[in-house]
Amino acid sequence: MLENREGQRVPDVTFRTRQNNDWVDVSSSELFSGKTVIVFALPGAFTPTCSSAHLPGYNELAPVFKQNGVDHIICLSVNDAFVMNEWSKDQKAENVMLIPDGNGEFSEKVGMLVDKADLGFGQRSWRYSMLVKDGVIDKMFIEPDVPGDPFEVSDAETMLNYINPSATKPKAITMFSKVGCPYCAKAKSMLKDRGWNFEEIVLGEDISTRSIKAATGATSTPQVFIDGKLIGGSDMLEEYLKSN
Repeated sequence: MLENREGQRVPDVTFRTRQNNDWVDVSSSELFSGKTVIVFALPGAFTPTCSSAHLPGYNELAPVFKQNGVDHIICLSVNDAFVMNEWSKDQKAENVMLIPDGNGEFSEKVGMLVDKADLGFGQRSWRYSMLVKDGVIDKMFIEPDVPGDPFEVSDAETMLNYINPSATKPKAITMFSKVGCPYCAKAKSMLKDRGWNFEEIVLGEDISTRSIKAATGATSTPQVFIDGKLIGGSDMLEEYLKSN
């Protein structure tokens, strides 16, 4: 049975991390004392749901969490420090601290260590999230104890809705671009001036001209989408920004 530990202190453990090619011990006290911290834990680095949704969701909403009083966001997994560091680079997760619980000590003491031997994983963390205030667990969202790898309640949006249901979420922006395109550079500059983060899909690297035409009806770059709506090129983006 996965026990909700709300009202209890987080386990006192020492995490073995790698920073600048050196081993650095980080204690629970260093991570949690005097701070408001979100922890989300998952079965493993580089695994599908963890890479496609769980970690990206928290990384994207990190600025909003900060505006709402959260000091740090920690992603925890029963993986070693080398794996967690490489996963952080692969995911470009600059807004989240990836902490290795290599021996599963924290996961075990918080009651979330589970056996995934059937997958060849051994002992891993169950998927959950929690809000920790000055070392005390304020809220836990634990995925239902059912077979498989449920992902229903530990996501970033659920946590944000708990902290502040009225919080303004960032716009979802995607830009199709091309290397050396001056109009693309102009569009990126305008978005950065607004402080808006965006996903860039580069013609010839990530996508073909045929795919851009299928998605937008055009072959020129840039082509910008905001919240699922096609805005168009840099001139159209400029008009959009003037009216928003």
